[in-house]
Amino acid sequence: MSHPHPELSTPAELPKGGLRITALGGLGEVGRNMTVFEYDDRLLIVDCGVLFPEDHQPGIDLILPDFDSIRERLDKVEALVLTHGHEDHIGATPYLLRERGDIPLVGSELTLALLGSKLREHRLRETVHHVVKEGDKLSFGPFDLEFIAVNHSIPDALAVAIRTGAGLVLHTGDFKMDQLPLDGRITDLRAFARLGEEGVDLFLTDSTNAEVPGFTTSEKKIAPVLEQVFHESKQRLIVACFASHVHRVQQVLDAAVQHNRKVAYVGRSMVRNMAIARDLGYLHVPAGVLIDAKELADLAPERQVLISTGSQGEPLSALSRIAQRNHHFVHIEEGDTVVLASSLIPGNENAVYRVINGLARLGARVVHKGNALVHVSGHASAGELLYCYNIVKPKNVLPVHGEIRHMLANAELARQTGVENVVIAEDGVVVDLVDGIASVVGKVDCGYVFVDGSSVGDITESDLKDRRILGEEGFISVIVVMDSVSGKVAAGPEIHARGNALEGSSFEDIKQPIIDALDRAVSEGNTDSYQLQQTVRRVVGRWVNNTHRRRPMIIPVVIEA
Repeated sequence: MSHPHPELSTPAELPKGGLRITALGGLGEVGRNMTVFEYDDRLLIVDCGVLFPEDHQPGIDLILPDFDSIRERLDKVEALVLTHGHEDHIGATPYLLRERGDIPLVGSELTLALLGSKLREHRLRETVHHVVKEGDKLSFGPFDLEFIAVNHSIPDALAVAIRTGAGLVLHTGDFKMDQLPLDGRITDLRAFARLGEEGVDLFLTDSTNAEVPGFTTSEKKIAPVLEQVFHESKQRLIVACFASHVHRVQQVLDAAVQHNRKVAYVGRSMVRNMAIARDLGYLHVPAGVLIDAKELADLAPERQVLISTGSQGEPLSALSRIAQRNHHFVHIEEGDTVVLASSLIPGNENAVYRVINGLARLGARVVHKGNALVHVSGHASAGELLYCYNIVKPKNVLPVHGEIRHMLANAELARQTGVENVVIAEDGVVVDLVDGIASVVGKVDCGYVFVDGSSVGDITESDLKDRRILGEEGFISVIVVMDSVSGKVAAGPEIHARGNALEGSSFEDIKQPIIDALDRAVSEGNTDSYQLQQTVRRVVGRWVNNTHRRRPMIIPVVIEA
């Protein structure tokens, strides 16, 4: 079993007849999925998603895959294949299309419809797109593609088989094996088995739930729990889930009809996505059940259901604003029920519990994954993965989509079923499939690309470190005016502190040491303003650390007059 190695060098040229696979996101993290396949000097990209920031990345809106390694070769991209419509698989596509706007897009009807609304938001024209469904076959340059139905937590998800002269690759995308899905569209294990008979040279498998034993619970199991929640709720019901979870919304709509309640969507992405799903026939809205959220005020609380965004505690989402009592028309009353019908994405736990506590403080009963079966995963558990390995019987396995612990657990499952060559790679690690053997051959630079407002890629890890220091320790500014003739301090030091316990202090104790240090520096010939600023920073930093045990950001300004 191969493991990623941080000292890997830039890979050599791809051997003739070989297939190169490079993940630019999605390996070692849950999100930012993007994999580049190279064969015969042509490229095929599968997925192009975003990662959502965590608490230690203040001010960041989104994190993109790093396009640097393919930026000079975008003219060689044959197509971008999108396995399904979740943000962590399509969300970075507008940013890629800004760099080359005519990349052909390939995906299912719902996936491309959700992407289309995103491209319009970014004011990008829709490029050539190919709507595909399970069973379809398409060729782009040297890549022959076949699409296979898979079940996931969004309709219309697809796995993709990629045939080249180097062999057959099967990429599952995100999938599970729900045997009783709401739409009747199951993961096509017959196709998996057929491809296995043909001979799968490399199997890229979803690792997210590889640590979870058994089989993932069916979506239908939620229905009785929702029924009970509706039955017990005597006032308004608010259900928060992902804005793309059509099947979850369908179950809420069906329960609302049974209990004579009206439903309103709250949250821009929820309204937009459910309109798309309804128009394309993926969501069936019973007549008379859906109303505009503004009409809720005309209904008794016991007849209201709101389906909202914000199940991850996002600060600007509808549910967060409701929990903080600053939503413009939804206000929690004592006895309301709120259902968080989604998973906890790693890193979002604190934000979600903050929302739960805010709602509980306002008198709401909060039903969530921790106290009721109101969410089931969209990913295959260990039993399902074992099943797939046994029917596909791949020669090589590359676990994808998951943190390193998930991928290692997935690798162990593959090994248990007899797969001899399992390759563990992380973002940027290059894997070549040559003569039927997959192996790690090097690494390309592959960092985080941060989106901050309209800025893309301008924020660095160093900037984030500064933000964290400012947020945790505050800052101290020191202004000193130096006489350019005598080299002596002419005015100051003037010292101000913000965001820490030193705010409002007089700083008399440190002013003379600053003057003395500057005098010494000048007498030693250090007259450069940068060097003098560093002198001030050292003196103030040592004093603050010794007297207050703090390490704020220190901003010295030395002015010559």
